[in-house]
Amino acid sequence: MTLTISKSKNSTSLYVTKSVRVAGKKTSKVVEKLGTVAELEKELNGRDPIEWGKEYVKELTRREQEGRREIIIKCLPHKQIDKNVNVLYSGGYLFLQRIYHDLGIDKICKKISERRKFDYDIDSVLSRLVYGRIIFPASKLATCELSKKFFEQPNFEVQHIYRALEALGEETDFIQAELYKRSAKVIGRNAGVLYYDCTNYFFEIEQEEGLKQYGCSKEHRPNPIVQMGLFMDGDGLPLAFSVQKGNTNEQATLKPLEKKILADFELSRFVVCTDAGLSSAANRRFNDIGGRAFITTQSVKKLKKLLKEWALDSGGWLLSGEASDRKKLYDISKIEEAQHRGSTFYKEQWINEGKLEQRLIVTYSIKYRDYQRRVRGGQIGRAEKLVETNPAKLKKANQNDYKRFISKISVTEYGEVAENEAYSINKEAIEAEEIYDGFYAVCTNLEDDVASVVKVNHRRWEIEECFRIMKHEFKARPVYVKRDERIKAHFMTCFISLLIYRILEKRLGGKYTCTQIIKELRNMNFLEVPGEGYLPAYTRTDFTDALHDVFGFRTDYQIVSHGDMKKIIGKSKK
Repeated sequence: MTLTISKSKNSTSLYVTKSVRVAGKKTSKVVEKLGTVAELEKELNGRDPIEWGKEYVKELTRREQEGRREIIIKCLPHKQIDKNVNVLYSGGYLFLQRIYHDLGIDKICKKISERRKFDYDIDSVLSRLVYGRIIFPASKLATCELSKKFFEQPNFEVQHIYRALEALGEETDFIQAELYKRSAKVIGRNAGVLYYDCTNYFFEIEQEEGLKQYGCSKEHRPNPIVQMGLFMDGDGLPLAFSVQKGNTNEQATLKPLEKKILADFELSRFVVCTDAGLSSAANRRFNDIGGRAFITTQSVKKLKKLLKEWALDSGGWLLSGEASDRKKLYDISKIEEAQHRGSTFYKEQWINEGKLEQRLIVTYSIKYRDYQRRVRGGQIGRAEKLVETNPAKLKKANQNDYKRFISKISVTEYGEVAENEAYSINKEAIEAEEIYDGFYAVCTNLEDDVASVVKVNHRRWEIEECFRIMKHEFKARPVYVKRDERIKAHFMTCFISLLIYRILEKRLGGKYTCTQIIKELRNMNFLEVPGEGYLPAYTRTDFTDALHDVFGFRTDYQIVSHGDMKKIIGKSKK
């Protein structure tokens, strides 16, 4: 800041001014008017107004550097705002940017760029696609525009996004391998247990082409789909992914991706945990060699007759957690429910199927029984309502649909064609399902204690949540890009976004929901005061306090100067 002397015909006035940038142009701003020389001479009792003014400016400068200068914002109610000048910025991305750079993704982009000799900044493109996918998921074109809300403006054009997608799609294996190695150094990776699952994403088209093929849609949509297989590590962090044609049997997606992990990630010993839909005999045998192991869910309904009878027999059960020297056999039909509401009972035996020795573990829990009954009760209620109101809406139901409890009769008892169709609740179907309430089974080649195996398997819900986050919060579908490499790149950005989000979630101690985290990041807006800095235009909460504490910089002061914001941006890239 400087002291400016302005002379007119009638007086000499003193001002405090400072050099600022407004809309990218350097200009001078009046910070404060001190008064005329004549007025100041009277107030200062004969002291030299100019010398006093210099000392005053010096003190203001010192206080500004210490962040203690009071800032007065002057606005005129009759003056319009400048046209085409953005003053609202989104700052939530700064915390994502810190994790992005912690993982060294900028360095991965640099390696790719040096090899391919790009004439654009692929790091700028990828980072904006990732931040945008989390904070304001949209199309690639919309993301290019929305990223202009960040403090750091994008230095690429729309065409660069699509060129970058082509390159990123070709580099998915390299990026995943590098990301694993770098993340292992920064945050550590629990690769002793790997969870695998598969889902699919639809396209708003009808024509099959390349990866986009008609298959069994998880969302029952009549559109071409692609399959996405995902490995998650033992801490719930995404590890690797693959994209397959939509008509690929999901059981066939596990081995190719696992082979890539074995080769590119230099992993050899781990336990693969999957659901029943992915537990083919070939996949189990593949993970019964080389120091690897498997844990996979097993449908009790689909067990062979003798095994099913053994599993459902009320006698011969052991209590999990009971000391080995005190173990006794229980009859689950006679246990005290109040005493054992939180208990897990189990029985086990080794079986040989398809020349593979594996251990079948069946568990029984009163809590799980009540949960299944509660879910079914709600489904029966919906089925009854449909029968009473509009049974014509009834269509073919899958194995988990509430409509499976509705039966339709369209012939008479004499076998004649009935004039009307009759709908009713299928009590036999309900009773057939009730038999399995509370029972849960897994197969494994591990010899660990039952509690450890069950504990590992229970965390499979986290990989299902990963897919939910990508589909709902990140809006990963429908997919709008067409070319296969661009489709792979789209899911690469979703994968990186998921990894960054999961790390953020863990750094915050798991105290906040996905909806809350994304909503509060999205709302962290700042209003620029030209020449002064940025006013936080968001609500300070326990979440924002925790966020600043974890990352070591603060944006929640009443005003953040331009200089301080530059420092914060620098810290977000360390």
